[in-house]
Amino acid sequence: MKVGILQFFGWRDRSVPLHSVYETALERFSIMDTTGYDAVWLAEHHFSGFSVCPSVHMMGTMAAARTKRLRIGTAVSLAPFYNPLRLAEEVALLDVLSGGRVNWGVGRGFERSEFAAFGIPGEESGPRFHETVEIVLKAWTSQRLTHHGAFFHYDGVEVLPKPFQAPHPPVWMAASSIPAIEWAASQGHSILMDPHSSRTDLIKKRRHYAARLSDAGFADGGRDIPMARLVAVDETADKARAVAKRVAEWTIASYVGPRHANVRQGTPRDFGGKDPVDYYLDDVMIHGTAESVIDQIRSFSAEIGMTYLMAAPMSGRSFRLLTDQVLPRIAG
Repeated sequence: MKVGILQFFGWRDRSVPLHSVYETALERFSIMDTTGYDAVWLAEHHFSGFSVCPSVHMMGTMAAARTKRLRIGTAVSLAPFYNPLRLAEEVALLDVLSGGRVNWGVGRGFERSEFAAFGIPGEESGPRFHETVEIVLKAWTSQRLTHHGAFFHYDGVEVLPKPFQAPHPPVWMAASSIPAIEWAASQGHSILMDPHSSRTDLIKKRRHYAARLSDAGFADGGRDIPMARLVAVDETADKARAVAKRVAEWTIASYVGPRHANVRQGTPRDFGGKDPVDYYLDDVMIHGTAESVIDQIRSFSAEIGMTYLMAAPMSGRSFRLLTDQVLPRIAG
C-alpha cells in the first residue's frame, strides 16, 4: 500500500503565531522524505482558519526545496479560482523545480464563501472547472494553445514552461459527489476520494466509479486512487478518541457545519441521520492505538481494495506515531 499525507494547515488556536503552522508543516515534509511516505498532498482553502494555505503551488515549492524524493501533490488546486493559463504555468513550474515530482490533484470546490469572495457564481463552478482542466491539459501538451469555450478564449498562446514529466504530471480529479465521479470516469480521469465520506459511502462511490469507468471504455486496473482518511493515533484508545472528537467538532464548526451552505451536493450535509460528531467518530475517522489503527486500515483495505491511503493526521502526536509505528507495518 502507498501512503501519503493530506496536509491541512489548521489554525485552531489564534493565540498561537500563524507562522508556526507553516513551520510545523515544513518540518513534517523533511521527516516524510526519509520515512517511506509516497507523497504529501497539500490542501488549498481560503478565508478560514480551517486551513490557512491559499496557494498549494507556493507551498509545494517549499516542500520541494526541503525534500529529495517525496512527491508533491495538490489536494487540490481549486480550478475555478484560477485563470487556466496561470494555473498551467504554476503547476508546470513546480514540476520543473521539483525535478518531476508533482502529482496534480484538481477540484471544483464547494464552499460558498470562497466563491462569493472571488466573485464566481456557484452555478458556474462545474462548467468553469471542466473547461479549466481541459485548457490546462491542452496547454501542457500543445506547442501553442488555441481554445474557444464558454469562459475562456485563446489564440496561439505558447504556455511555458512545459512540465518536467512527459507528457504532463499524473492527474487526479477530486470527486466526492456522484456527478463528479461520473464526469471524471467519463473522461478517463483518476480520482481523489474525500476525507468526509463515511466508509460505507466511500465503498459505494469507489464501486460506482469503477463501473462508470468501464462503461466509458477505460480500464480500472493499475490506477492509484488515493482515499483520504482523518487519522488519530495515541497511546490509548481514549486519548485517540478525545483527539478525534476535538477535530470533529472543529471540522463541523469551521468547514461543513450548518452555517456553511455548499454550491453543490455531495458533502456530508445530513451526517447519515446521526449527531454530526458521532458521524465523524463512528463512520468517518480512523482512531485508536497504533495496533488498532493498523487493524482498521487493513480491514478497510481488504473491504474496498484500497491501495493508496491519504492519511490526514489529527495531531502532532498522531503524525509521529503514524510515522514510527503504523507506516512501517502498512507501506510497501
